[in-house]
Amino acid sequence: MPVNDPVVAEQTPAADFTIEQKWDRYSTEEHAIWTTLYERQMKILGNRAVPEFFKGLELLNLNEGGIPDFRRINEKLEALTGWTVVTVPGLIPEKEFFEHLANRRFVSGRFIRDGEKLDYLPEPDIFHDVFGHVPLLSLPVFADYMAAYGRGGLRSIGFDAIKQITRLYWYTVEFGLINTPEGRRIYGAGIVSSRAESIFSLEARSPNRIHFDIERIMRTDYRYDDFQQSYFVIDSFEELMEATYQDFESIYQRLRGQSDLKPSQIIQGDKVYSKGSQEYALAGGLLKQAAAL
Repeated sequence: MPVNDPVVAEQTPAADFTIEQKWDRYSTEEHAIWTTLYERQMKILGNRAVPEFFKGLELLNLNEGGIPDFRRINEKLEALTGWTVVTVPGLIPEKEFFEHLANRRFVSGRFIRDGEKLDYLPEPDIFHDVFGHVPLLSLPVFADYMAAYGRGGLRSIGFDAIKQITRLYWYTVEFGLINTPEGRRIYGAGIVSSRAESIFSLEARSPNRIHFDIERIMRTDYRYDDFQQSYFVIDSFEELMEATYQDFESIYQRLRGQSDLKPSQIIQGDKVYSKGSQEYALAGGLLKQAAAL
């Protein structure tokens, strides 16, 4: 739980870990941080993000300035795809997270990052959660994917496969790329909400870019503290949905006999768009960030 948000600290979460957003309690400074982040990121994204992301920003009026009021977002979002955004105090257990997604509720933190550390994020804040994730929930096929993922996540608990299903979320919802007629674009929230990774993921020589394969992704470890060493690319959101709309039991059974893959690894059968140099990771990651871009 973020210690710098007294509005969070004063509330007792419900059984499903939700709390009230209490939008009227945000300070002028907190709204200004959101606006700074929004304007900065929109300048970076340009033609790097998928068009549906920008459409979602408009449909949900996330471009009005200041931290969005979930009550206003939810009126529009629920009418479009049946989703709502709910507030939680921080990271919540996997079971409850999956249950919220399966029931078309996207969980968001309330707090916003320190204005003096705009690029430092010890855990996801409201800018990452809402700016990064919520726009694509206005797109029916992606909204359906997220709900299907939630149902799959609940089922994964019975197969002791949370690690595998989490990798799928990581390499799609958080750090996914997509091919479009205009070129490769970002759709993953972890990239869309990051100034540096928006450039790195598409333009740096360092990472691998490999076509989406659900079983291969479930074998692949990831970097949780730095830029990714591999990004997986879909051809369409329909491809993503179709691949997810299946019973993963047979995949889990096959994976039990296979070793995990390193984040930088390329294997036989991969459709590789670009084999990365891995120079960024080899140089020490974030400490060498400027030289890698």
